[in-house]
Amino acid sequence: MTSAEDFDRWYADRAASPLADELVRRVLGLPPGLESTSVLSGAGLDEVVTALGLGEGRVLLDLACGRGGYGLEIARRTGCRLVGVDFSAVAIEQARQRSGGGDFRVGTLTATGLNASSVDAVLIVDALQFAESKQDALRECLRVLRPGGRLVVTCWQAVDPGDERITRRTREVDLATQLPEAGFTGVEIADRPEWRVTERRMWEEALTVEASDPAMASMRQEARHVLPNFDRRRRLLVTAVKPG
Repeated sequence: MTSAEDFDRWYADRAASPLADELVRRVLGLPPGLESTSVLSGAGLDEVVTALGLGEGRVLLDLACGRGGYGLEIARRTGCRLVGVDFSAVAIEQARQRSGGGDFRVGTLTATGLNASSVDAVLIVDALQFAESKQDALRECLRVLRPGGRLVVTCWQAVDPGDERITRRTREVDLATQLPEAGFTGVEIADRPEWRVTERRMWEEALTVEASDPAMASMRQEARHVLPNFDRRRRLLVTAVKPG
């Protein structure tokens, strides 16, 4: 899936499948009620909250927020103000229905529609690969961040960028090079193989569920695509700072 229309259908199917959400929440160890749109585990979310370093009144941009689950949980824990941006109008409507005070808007990774220097932190969970230009997406993050603000990204990178068994979009992610080129400093890139253990278990369990609803069928299809090349991708937690 690459277009907003693709994801509109995906989110509509997911809303009609409590089984898919229950499986993801249980295997990933997510808080009750968190509607995930990625494979970031509960343990990974704990690390992300620490990396963001947010507090009461600070502003978080959850970019490519999907249904807003992670951003809403971070706002609940930290007291920050939440702005969520996603290119799927269906996802944004679902997020608004559960918002609890979040400000959810339609926008893209490269054009958020936010003012320059308007947020204290930007979070991108498992979505940077969808930007046609990773550099343009990172420059947009830099633009909307206040001086000294933090960018936190969870993502995958190819173990071998020349391995064509990995999708082009993932092979194009090279944050050690791209973040400094975009203007960020203080770049830290940490492998998180332990996140992969939980992620693999989720895909393997999805293959065992025989339910025929579209969301579960989509999960099984993705599992069959992901698992054969599973060990050819690194799982990363990345942080960077806009110069102050």
